[in-house]
Amino acid sequence: MNFSDQNPITLSFPESFETERLLIRSAHFGDGVLVNPAIIESMEELRPWMAWAKSVPTLEETEVSVRKARLSFLERTALCFHLFHKQSGEFMGSSGLHHINWQSRKFEIGYWLRTSCVGQGLVTEAVSGTTDFVINELQANRVEIRCDARNMRSAKVAERLGFALEAVLRSESCDVSGNLRDMMVFAKVRGSEF
Repeated sequence: MNFSDQNPITLSFPESFETERLLIRSAHFGDGVLVNPAIIESMEELRPWMAWAKSVPTLEETEVSVRKARLSFLERTALCFHLFHKQSGEFMGSSGLHHINWQSRKFEIGYWLRTSCVGQGLVTEAVSGTTDFVINELQANRVEIRCDARNMRSAKVAERLGFALEAVLRSESCDVSGNLRDMMVFAKVRGSEF
């Protein structure tokens, strides 16, 4: 059976992988206790860009989100990965695969890092590892990174990793305040960028 014809829920692939400094693994039930403090610490940096960061979540709300992420992983509708420092075991942030099209094997990478870990190249490392995973393990044909056109830090990650800026979608969606925003679309495509 062709990979693209297979029902995604039957696909088997690793739930974790490593980079030089990071263990990147799927979300597990119980991770809320690790994720919640990182979100609270990082709210001011996350709020402008992440729709889910409108208000500070309770521990229970974070655990519910983690459990939903786990179920989505098992259903293969979205693949949320948690980032852990290999030496300290500290939760560092998240990198996930969203807006998946299994037939065409298109994936969008999203990511965030807790504030205390910013500036160490960890997001670039995590996104590089996630890109390698989606290309090698999931046979991606297209990998995208989308970000608000004002989010230059996120755009720089895509540029550093060789993603091509394909478009700026004007007034594509609303930001967390309800204002229209432009969206940058970066991509790597099999046969040209990998």
